[in-house]
Amino acid sequence: RPKRTLYSKKYGVDLIRYTHAANTVVYSSNKIDDTIRYLSLHDNKYIRYFPGHTKRVVALSMSPVDDTFISGSLDKTIRLWDLRSPNCQGLMHLQGKPVCSFDPEGLIFAAGVNSEMVKLYDLRSFDKGPFATFKMQYDRTCEWTGLKFSNDGKLILISTNGGFIRLIDAFKGAILHTFGGYNNSKAVTLEASFTPDSQFIMIGSEDGKIHVWNGESGMKVAVLDGKHTGPITCLQFNPKFMTFASACSNMVRKMFQVPP
Repeated sequence: RPKRTLYSKKYGVDLIRYTHAANTVVYSSNKIDDTIRYLSLHDNKYIRYFPGHTKRVVALSMSPVDDTFISGSLDKTIRLWDLRSPNCQGLMHLQGKPVCSFDPEGLIFAAGVNSEMVKLYDLRSFDKGPFATFKMQYDRTCEWTGLKFSNDGKLILISTNGGFIRLIDAFKGAILHTFGGYNNSKAVTLEASFTPDSQFIMIGSEDGKIHVWNGESGMKVAVLDGKHTGPITCLQFNPKFMTFASACSNMVRKMFQVPP
């Protein structure tokens, strides 16, 4: 049940990420400016502001191990931040729209650039450029909307606003599988996720159903009907229990128990 409602009417709210400190989040804005804000949920007060981006922030990823986070923007930059300082700790200029994410150990991060290239950076020497670059075939029918590592660090999942998602090897960049067969005719940003054991991949669809594939075989193993009334734009796993939540654009939420 809802516990509290916190408003951000002036700045708007887009991407929200929990930090490691209790009851705190960082989130991007969609009004006034493109500053990232660090908010205490306990007393609804801002702890810090992170200005710098000049266009909408489209990717936000918190390090799994410390106070570092990264952001990607339509201004064609990726910025590296530390929660303890309002100043950008690192800046990368790219050739196109970025998506980005930390690996599970917080040692490297991946940047998806211009919907055709994945670049891997060592966090300790990112200013020297990527240590690996994986080039994919560009698809004019869609663009990349998300990038996630599996919990074992061996796989990278690339989400698109088209009718497919891709699974690639995180070490070699080889495309292992392309998953399709779900509805997304209106180019909606649908979130895809790994299960915590890294064995299965799932994504919501335009018609409110959730499609599940086996990551090793590439076979579709289930289609779950969550009775959503709109496209499923959010799909997140509980990190401690075998349950996950899905949310559609009308904010109808469902909790699913993952079978053994």
